[in-house]
Amino acid sequence: MIEGADKPLLFDTGGDDAVLLANMRRLGLSTKAVEAIVLSHIHADHTGGLDGFLAENADVEVWLPAGFPAGFQRVITERGARVRTVSKWGRLFGQAWSSGPLGDGIIEQALILDTAQGLVVITGCAHPGIVCIAETAGRLTGKRIHLLMGGFHLKGADRAEIQAIIARLRALRVEKVAPSHCTGDAAITEFRKAWGKDFVEGGLGAVIEVPVR
Repeated sequence: MIEGADKPLLFDTGGDDAVLLANMRRLGLSTKAVEAIVLSHIHADHTGGLDGFLAENADVEVWLPAGFPAGFQRVITERGARVRTVSKWGRLFGQAWSSGPLGDGIIEQALILDTAQGLVVITGCAHPGIVCIAETAGRLTGKRIHLLMGGFHLKGADRAEIQAIIARLRALRVEKVAPSHCTGDAAITEFRKAWGKDFVEGGLGAVIEVPVR
C-alpha cells in the first residue's frame, strides 16, 4: 500500500483475498481509500487477492502489463473496475511510473516512485532480474535509486551469485534495500551485511516512510 503519492495505490494483491483484506483491516487500511492497483505480473501469489478486493471497492484503475490474458482483464471490467494496460515505460499518474513490461519469459513491471530522496523501486518477484530492473529504472529516469524493495527472486541462489548481484547494485549506487518475498533468507542475510545501516526491514506489516516531495 502506497500513500501520499497523488493517488493511494496498492501494488499487487497477494495470493488470497481473505488474507489481504484481514491484513488491511489489522493495519487500519481501508479498501475504499485505494484509487489504483498496480499488478507486477500474472502469477497467482500476486493477483489472487484482486477479486475479493474488487468486491469491496471496484472504483479503481488496475494497471497491468500488456499481454495479461483477455479473460483476466474481462473479469476486472465485469467487476466494475477500469483496466489500464502498460506496454512501455512511462508515468502512470503523478509520481508513479512503470518500468514497462520487462523480461523474455515471465513478463513483469516494476513500480517506480519519484520522491524527494530519489527513486523508490518496488518489485513483485524480479523475474527479469533485480539488476535488470534497477538498471532500467536508472537509465530511463536518469535518477539514482534511493530504495530498492520487494522480491529479488534469489531463493536458492548460491553465495557467489548473490555477491555478484550485490556488487552490481552497489556499482549502481543503490542507497537502501528492503528485500522480501522470494529473495530467500540466505540472500537477505547477505544484503543486510552489505548495506548495514542502510538495510531496511521489509516484509509483512512493515511501514517504510520516504519523503515524497
